[in-house]
Parts: sequence; structure tokens; C-alpha cells
Amino acid sequence: MSNNREKLFAEFQAPTTQEWLDKIQVDLKGADFNKKLVWRTDEGFSVQPFYRREDVLKLKTPDALPGEFPFVRGNKQDNNSWYVRQNIDAKDAKAANAKALDILNKGVDSLGFHFCGDCVNAGFVETLLEGIQCDCVELNFCTCKRRSVELAKLLVDYFDKKGYDKEKIVGSIDWDPIEKIVMKGKDVTPLLSLAPQLIEVFKDYPKFRCIAVNAASLNNAGAYIVQELGYALAWGNEYLSELVEAGVEPTLAASKIKFNMGITQNYFMEIAKFRAARLLWADIVKQYEPKCDCACRMCVNATTTTYNMTMFDSYVNLLRTQTETMSAALGGVHSIVVEPFDVVYEQPTDFSERIARNQQLLLKEESHFDKVVDPAAGSYFIEELTTSLADAAWKLFLKVEDEGGFLAAVKQGTVQDDINATNTKRHGDAAKRKEFILGTNQFPNFTETSDGRRPVSCSCGCGSKEETPFKAIESSRLAADFEQLRLQTEASGKVPTAFMLTIGNLAWRQARAQFSSNFLACAGYKIIDNLGFDTVEEGVESAMKAGADIVVLCSSDDEYATYAVPAFNCLAGRALFIVAGAPACMDELKAAGIENFIHVKCDVLATLKEYNAKLGIN
Repeated sequence: MSNNREKLFAEFQAPTTQEWLDKIQVDLKGADFNKKLVWRTDEGFSVQPFYRREDVLKLKTPDALPGEFPFVRGNKQDNNSWYVRQNIDAKDAKAANAKALDILNKGVDSLGFHFCGDCVNAGFVETLLEGIQCDCVELNFCTCKRRSVELAKLLVDYFDKKGYDKEKIVGSIDWDPIEKIVMKGKDVTPLLSLAPQLIEVFKDYPKFRCIAVNAASLNNAGAYIVQELGYALAWGNEYLSELVEAGVEPTLAASKIKFNMGITQNYFMEIAKFRAARLLWADIVKQYEPKCDCACRMCVNATTTTYNMTMFDSYVNLLRTQTETMSAALGGVHSIVVEPFDVVYEQPTDFSERIARNQQLLLKEESHFDKVVDPAAGSYFIEELTTSLADAAWKLFLKVEDEGGFLAAVKQGTVQDDINATNTKRHGDAAKRKEFILGTNQFPNFTETSDGRRPVSCSCGCGSKEETPFKAIESSRLAADFEQLRLQTEASGKVPTAFMLTIGNLAWRQARAQFSSNFLACAGYKIIDNLGFDTVEEGVESAMKAGADIVVLCSSDDEYATYAVPAFNCLAGRALFIVAGAPACMDELKAAGIENFIHVKCDVLATLKEYNAKLGIN
């Protein structure tokens, strides 16, 4: 059989890269290869349309082994399992305990308890953990940073009281004062001195981490992947450097740091991000000369982002979070939190939380993502992305270090300015539909209403009027502007009707009608499409009978010179008149009094705000 295969393959000569390029150039028919096929990423590097074995042979990442330094291929050698985590609001210890016990029987093996500092006492801890086998699940706690040391001591006392093996306790405390400076601009630098105390409390618990790097906050503020990665590394290095300078042994210090990172819908790039993160973090820790390479392992809890989630057509959020979860799983993270699809507009329901859990269980129990170590290894594309992301993030890391380190950069406001600029750009791109938000700025559900739903207030501190000594990150979800516009339309009491006056060339009128319908439905307008009219007079008459507030002329560019002015005159100001497209005769049409044109280069959001104003919707 092997001889037959050899003979079969010998009949085919593998084409060279140049031969592929020559063939592509022929198919492009003279078009620019770089403009047509090379992907210019937001991460600062370009991606080719294809890669070959010769490309990946130049890289170092495929030479690594799973479970070995620099851990680019994961921290494990025999599986790709991760913790299925669900966070719980634990202000009521008894209710939180009951919920924890319930979901532990439904596939969850990692709990995240969030509660205020006033709850930190021995009775609260005992009630919260009653009946939970702490050596069988991962336990994570988030409370007031000023009382985290007190919480740490209470937890250790509880574990000792119950007689747990310290080697089997897995978990973390989300202690990250720097996040308060980054996100809210508050000066909490005095709290940084508590870090060595936290580590001292947990020094005998090798699998319990107590210093957090909450780069997920940057992700939820709109940061590009390379920004989240580069700043996360600098953030972690800031803590590591401070700890070592305070006298904490490097191996112990590194083993107590946990990274909380977000996941965007950039599927392959996110897989590469987690691989690159482990690679770079291992190199950083190595410079502190730890006693063993095990200290160089990066521990990452990944959470699906809320930045791209939507209130309208919210079930699309399930598609977003599912691909995000797949990226994190294939990227080899420690644990994953899937945000419920309704989290941006209500307290998640039992149903949405169950679906969120099942999204991870499906990947484990049905797709077996937890069985194969680094399944992305060897993919020419992902190996290239890993290397390119690592190079770009490393440049950002070095830039921050040149500014005096992450804390110094945050105090100067350069990190906040960078993230805020990205958020502004992304909102601008969404307004122009350069960045699609399915169901919001592209292909919205025409008939959907809010049914009383309203976006929940942002938890990142944006919009705060409090005077702070440092700059803050100001952000809102990508869909927020369109949602506000649509809610404004609903609140007006009269939803405008947009009538498609389709005439002329069949292909063009249908395409223009579809484009215009999607365009105007983004503001929540009622859409009436039509098969076509023989005359503009017939179309205008039908529009008036339908009670149209907007009439959109849909035809070909050539035919607009014939149809536009007669249709405009026939309408005689009884409704807002729009021409779908940017025809060559646009100047002549404007001279005739036609003001409104919609086309692919429009700022959709600004145009719809303008139309709302013209229709008396404020």
C-alpha cells in the first residue's frame, strides 16, 4: 500500500509559491494582489491569503512541546481540559451557597463568588462554602481590595478547620488594585503594599492564586487583541517586579499571578492570542530566574466579551459567545466564563445561565475539545498568527517598559488614551458599517421591539462624574449608539414607515431595496418593500396610501436621471424623499432639490439621526 501511495504522489509535482502567486495574479485580472487579498489587521500586521510549509518552517513555535517551556502549546501534556466557571452574586451567602450547590450538579466545576467588603467575616465564609467540597472544585473570590487580605486569612482558616489538603485547593482571589486606576482613574496605589501579605497567606497553597491581571476590562472597553495582550503582559510584569523588589521569591511570586482575559469574535486571532500570551509570559518570568520552569506557566481565565453583545436580536449573542468559547478552548486556557446572552439588558435568567453553561459542556462532552492537546498546532495560518501577534504585543510591551512600566504609563494616561482612541475608532467604524454588528447595524430584525428592555448600566465606571487624579477609560458597547437610536424611535409613539419605490432595472431595484431596507431598519423604521412599479406616479400613489413617512427610490444609477426628479416632484414634500445610491447625476439631482442619498459610503448612524430629526423624533 505504501508503495502505491508513493507512486501516486510521484505523479504530481507540488507547485511552488511563485507558481501559486502567478496563478492568483492571472485570476485577479490585473487587480492589485496586496489590496485585494492581503488582510491588513487592526493588530498592526498584515496576513497573507495563503501559507505553505516553507513559511512555517521559519517559525520557532512548532518546535515547542506541550507542557514544556515556553508553553506556547499549553500547560498540559495529556489533555486540554479546562474549568467550566460560573460567577455568582454572593451578597446573600445562603442564597449564593444554594445556587452554587445547584449548578455544581449541572456541569460547573469552577465557582466565582462576588461580594462586597462588608460581607467579609467568618460566618459569611462558612455559610457561603457550606456543603461544597473545596478540594474538588475551583473557588474564586472577588471582594473589596482593601479587605482581600482579611478574606484570605478567613479562607485559610476555613480550609485548615475542614482539614483540606493544601495541594488540592485550586482557586483565586481577584485582587487587582491597578484595575481601579486604569478603568476609573482612582488613586489606589497605597493598596499595592498589600500584595506581599496576600502571598504570605497563601504561600503553602501551590494552586491558589491571589494577584489578578484583569485585562478583560480592556477587552470589554473595545481594545484590539494586540492591545489587550501587550498591556496584560506589562500589567503582570508590574506586579511581578513589585513583588520581587518587596522580597518575594520569584518562583512564588509568579505562581500567584492569574490573568483574566476577554475573548472577542475574531476566531483564529483569539486562538493565537492565548498561545502567544503563554509564550511571552514564559519569557518574561524566565528573566527573574525562578527555581523551575513551572513558575513560567501562565494561568488564564477567559471570559466572553460584552463589548460586541446586543440588546436587540439578543439570541445572536449565543453565536458570538459560542465561537469565542471555542477560541479560548482551542487556545488552551485554564478556565472559561461564558456571559449569558441577556446580560447586557437584564439580570441573567435561569434559562440564559443554563444555556451559557451548556455552551461549554457541548464543546467538552460532544465535541471533545478537552481531549486533544493544542489542536491548533501545525496550522500554518495559526502558527503565523501566533508569531505575528507575539511580535506586535512584544513591541507594545517594550514601549510600556520604556515609559517606566505599566503603573507609570497608567498614571500618565497613555494606556487609557490608547484604549479610548480605539473605542472611538470602533464606534466610528460601526457607524459606517466598516465593522458589522449582526442584527444591529447590519441585517436587523425589522419587526422587533424592545418590549421594555433597556441596556444595563456599564460596570466599568464609564460616565462617572467624580473628579479623579488619573485618566479613566470611557467606553460603551459597540451597539449602544444604534440601540439608543432605535429606542428613541420607539419612544416617539409613531414609528415612521419607509416605502421602497422600486422601478426600472429588476436586478438593481431589488438590490437597492434590500440595501435600503436594512439601512433604515437599523433605526427601527417600519419597512414596506415592493416588487416594482411601472411609473413613479403609481409608486408615489401607493406610498401615500400606505401612509409612508419616507419614500426611497430604488433603481439603477443610469435610470435615476429619468425617474428621480419626477418622483420627487410628484411626492411634493408629503414624505421624506431618498435616492438609494450615489449616481453620477447626483449633482443635478441636488440642484433639483433632492437632498437625501443613502449608499455604502454613508455614515449610517449619523444619517439615521438626521432623518429622525427631520421626522420630528428627538
